[in-house]
Amino acid sequence: MTDATVHAIVLVLYLCVMLGVGAYFFKTSNSQSDYFLGGRNLNVWVTSMSAQASDMSGWLLMGLPGTAFLLTKNNGIAEAVWTAVGLAFGTYLNWLILAKKLRQYSEHAGNSITIPTFLENRFDDKSHLIKIISAVFIVVFFLIYTAAQFSAGAKLFNAVFGLKYETALILGAIVIVSYTFLGGFLAVCWTDLIQGILMFFAIITLPIIALTKMGGVNDTIEIASNLANLSDGFNINHWLGTDTLSFMSIISIAAWGLGYFGQPHILARFMGIRRSKDVKPARRIATTWVVITLAAATVLGIIGKAYMSTIVSADVLANMDGEKIFIYMVQNLLKGPGFAIIAGLLLTAILSAIMSTADSQLLVTSSAVSEDIFKNIFKGRLQDKHLLWISRITVIVVALIALIIASDPNSSVFDLVSYAWAGFGAAFGPAILLSLYWKRMNWQGALAGILSGGATVLIWRNFIKSYINLYELLPAFVISIVFIVVVSLLTAEPTKEIQDSYDEYLKSNI
Repeated sequence: MTDATVHAIVLVLYLCVMLGVGAYFFKTSNSQSDYFLGGRNLNVWVTSMSAQASDMSGWLLMGLPGTAFLLTKNNGIAEAVWTAVGLAFGTYLNWLILAKKLRQYSEHAGNSITIPTFLENRFDDKSHLIKIISAVFIVVFFLIYTAAQFSAGAKLFNAVFGLKYETALILGAIVIVSYTFLGGFLAVCWTDLIQGILMFFAIITLPIIALTKMGGVNDTIEIASNLANLSDGFNINHWLGTDTLSFMSIISIAAWGLGYFGQPHILARFMGIRRSKDVKPARRIATTWVVITLAAATVLGIIGKAYMSTIVSADVLANMDGEKIFIYMVQNLLKGPGFAIIAGLLLTAILSAIMSTADSQLLVTSSAVSEDIFKNIFKGRLQDKHLLWISRITVIVVALIALIIASDPNSSVFDLVSYAWAGFGAAFGPAILLSLYWKRMNWQGALAGILSGGATVLIWRNFIKSYINLYELLPAFVISIVFIVVVSLLTAEPTKEIQDSYDEYLKSNI
């Protein structure tokens, strides 16, 4: 039996387990609240691991190591380090200042089960503009985001098993859609728990195996230093880029962390946790997982280049796709009967990372369509069971459109993901944060913040970034905050009922 056959068997068994989880939770999803928030009954481990697994996607095992793989060329190491630092701080702050309050207030504000519904209920928006515009943002950005995940999964199947891109694309999509369609939020979260554990195991194990093969840390660093033309080895300047990157460049790279405050698929986990007091232990688990995996992913890129330099020529190494370094290392380090099973598990971890994000995106998109659009259009005329099936059908429709978008094997994934991350972070992040902390904020300010944040991302990306090379999320986030504050102060105060509701929420959760 060849190694590729063993890899395929491991992968098929894993996919069967994922489908089994979806089938198990099919019976428990009897309402919109069940399907989208699991009845607000997630435990600490499922919440923390699901939030982080759905966040990282295949980027953790492919994108970040690929950046570090460049070594000092284009400041690869420094870019990877500051990206990881920004994301680690963003994760911690998101859990610290937003998670508990959002869990409490989303239930207090009409038992809201989606972000658009929460914002509408928080400000008693009679125009329904906040909900509709937010839902449109979610559908558009997540449609592209989901297509990116489908494409990444197809490229993995293609590289490892030699399947045609189109065949691999359909296979991955069918599995993801199936368990999301059946089990909803609970199926997605429980599979994310499994996938998060696999990702952690994979990203920690592979660098250790490679270090052992190359004779230890000192020998590996020496090889990497020679590849980077660093005669005196790596120092703090190479890791942080303080001698090559400007202060503005560092801020721009680290600004990725701001995006966390506005990502609907992550915020949904906060809203679904069983009790607000469970947020603190969940925060500790999530932060520990993120710090360790981000550090390991960064180191993996450096170790991976050092290892591959010992088995391929300099020309091959120079033309190697850094984002596939994880796959290359697994295929070369773990050969033979026993090791092939471990290799299969590690390769499955990449698929896990991709699936854990794609399923969450499908679920949030379906909630935007059924809960925030259809429910608003057909007020009182659709029963809960009808909305539930609209949600499930939406999962299929969105997946089909995403498949069409992802059908080009040469399409760029990174730019689309970066675009969507900035769009969500700037459109929703400031609005969510200020809605939880500022009593004077009104619906006009919230709407202005959502529109200005999203619009600034589009304008900056297409017309300004070529002149000012700053990640669009940072200026858009600041502009959104300014619009929220200014518009809220220039328009009427929230009604007494809204302010009283805010006061009651504060008193009940001291």
